Amino acid sequence: MEIAGYLAAVLIGVSLGLIGGGGSILTVPVFVYLLHVHPVLATTYSLFVVGSCSLVGSVRSYYKKLIDFQVVMYFGLPSLLSVFVVRRFVLPMIPDHLFNIGELAVTKGVFLMVLFALLMLAAAASMIRSAGKPPTPGINKERKSGLLIQGLLIGAVTGLLGAGGGFLIIPALVLISRLPMKIAVGSSLTIMAISSFFGFFSTLSHYNINWPQLLLFTVIAVLGIFAGTAFSDKIPGQSLKKGFGWFVLAVGLFILVHELFFFS
Repeated sequence: MEIAGYLAAVLIGVSLGLIGGGGSILTVPVFVYLLHVHPVLATTYSLFVVGSCSLVGSVRSYYKKLIDFQVVMYFGLPSLLSVFVVRRFVLPMIPDHLFNIGELAVTKGVFLMVLFALLMLAAAASMIRSAGKPPTPGINKERKSGLLIQGLLIGAVTGLLGAGGGFLIIPALVLISRLPMKIAVGSSLTIMAISSFFGFFSTLSHYNINWPQLLLFTVIAVLGIFAGTAFSDKIPGQSLKKGFGWFVLAVGLFILVHELFFFS
């Protein structure tokens, strides 16, 4: 299973390079189910992996002029605030044992994974339904306010679940801010790099990190991102958006079924 986990790291990098998201969707389940890392620690590992891959992808997007820095500023700054508050104060307050359903104990880890899956399903449905809507780039006053609110909410999710937020950031930028898909990807990578590294290093002292495992996984994932960005140049933005939606839907259903019917 460990070898499968490291092979999956390549897919995480490809996912981030191809669609600017989905890396964290894969990272947390891979660490939990294939590398047998506790879900809470897996969210911490995920922040580092996704931050590293997103940084590489955002640099490439910058040279292709596919980053909207206004979006990054209005979305990213409130996101940092939410990430810090949630990881420093909210996450440690959640008890390891929450409640029982019959003879089954619902733990903190199960709760995080189920919440993760439900958010993925909501994001997937939005992306699939709106695949045909045309983008309308540009940031007006109303959209600035929307970006601030989105940044706070998605930053909270990033802090709680260890997800870089691409599976939520991209739908927000495409559906609400109406950015073209490829600019949304570049902007998402930049936002994820900032918020993920901030979330990881601001609470690093709270966790015992297996650095050899984490760094090896990260290096493999970074190599995968180069393949993903190469593929993205050849695929239309609308096809990327719809394919991303179906991908998120499939992974979300898997996690939900696994946690609800197979946890003990």
